[in-house]
Amino acid sequence: MTRRVALTAAALMLVSAGVASADPNVLAPAWSPNPATDGLKAFEGIEVDRGNKFPERKGKYIVVQGDYYRFNIWKNDRDTTGGGDRQRTESKGMVQNGSALKLKNGETWVISYEMYMPSSLHGTSKFTHIFQTKTPSTNGGPWTTLSLGRSGSTETIKARAFSTSGAPDIASGNLAPLRDKWVTVEWTITPGGSGTVGFVLRNGTGANAPIAFQGKRSGVRIPDEGDYIRPKWGIYRSVQSASSDILDTYINFRNFTATKK
Repeated sequence: MTRRVALTAAALMLVSAGVASADPNVLAPAWSPNPATDGLKAFEGIEVDRGNKFPERKGKYIVVQGDYYRFNIWKNDRDTTGGGDRQRTESKGMVQNGSALKLKNGETWVISYEMYMPSSLHGTSKFTHIFQTKTPSTNGGPWTTLSLGRSGSTETIKARAFSTSGAPDIASGNLAPLRDKWVTVEWTITPGGSGTVGFVLRNGTGANAPIAFQGKRSGVRIPDEGDYIRPKWGIYRSVQSASSDILDTYINFRNFTATKK
């Protein structure tokens, strides 16, 4: 047997062994973008400087840096909605192989990612959302949000059923110990007029990272309204909070996955 044949046979044995050991119960993600190769094509679109107030910043709001996406925002940015009282740097939707993924009523999806929140990204007295779910055709929602808030000197991070009566928390914790490091977020979403949403935030990365907080809520209003549920990532915030909390800042995301169960 030649060396090349022997190596080929060994490789086939390894591949076969890998297939045999694969867990058939583990579903492959429907979405798992690679920032380096997919770039912004991983999303349906982006929403940045929609009034073209700062043309010199074009191409600088959402950028790929190595294996992650960096979402930048400047304190003088203003969105075209809200009469000048808010700003946003957001991506919307999930695109795999050129097709948008669509969360429908009654389906269950697990969306996970890692994020890095710097010390310059503050909790605020008015709204600051770093994740939203909405319905595109009706602009319905936000149905759920991940929001950075403030109560006195304490900054908080809350997963909220934002459009459910009372906008109750799904899970919440303190923001301070989660800053300046990579943390892991996992949403489990079953859309519907009375849907179910679970949330887990790990203080670190990997399956063994400690859980900072978690929760689950049924009766969540998150309807597809005949269309679909679309997630959004980035920074969307009011500028009516204290000026000391509205700084030039950013947020990073990496290792996005979405899996339909």
